[in-house]
Amino acid sequence: MTAFDAPARLPRQSLAEIAFVWFQRVIAGYCLLFGVLYWTRLVGLYSGTLWRFDLMPVYWQVAGVVLAVFFPFAAIGLWMLASWGPVIWAICAVTETIMYVVFPDLYGHRPIIPVSHLFIAALYVAFRVVIHLEKVRESRRKESAQ
Repeated sequence: MTAFDAPARLPRQSLAEIAFVWFQRVIAGYCLLFGVLYWTRLVGLYSGTLWRFDLMPVYWQVAGVVLAVFFPFAAIGLWMLASWGPVIWAICAVTETIMYVVFPDLYGHRPIIPVSHLFIAALYVAFRVVIHLEKVRESRRKESAQ
């Protein structure tokens, strides 16, 4: 008998774990969208004020380049469920929050962006807490069964 003959026994995922996977993948889609939007701003595909790299002030050039690279990178990490995906997303979220909360005179006043980042971070923490509590409950149940 080989390893290929034995039926695969994967651990069952809880509903919270399945929902968390889909949550991360939805956020990955949004990160990819935001990355594409920053790239369109940098390459000048959209006609508007400051929508071309060479016409942007330096502070927009720096922020635009950083976010155009980091958002797609975060999308890849979140989609693959890699541990570094949420970390890169957090860097993007903090960067945009600083842009629009600390420097609204430079980047504009867009309160929906920091609020949405805060909401997503709260959902992420809630998922992690629920999954942790489920694992603790499961380990206690296994200990009491022995």
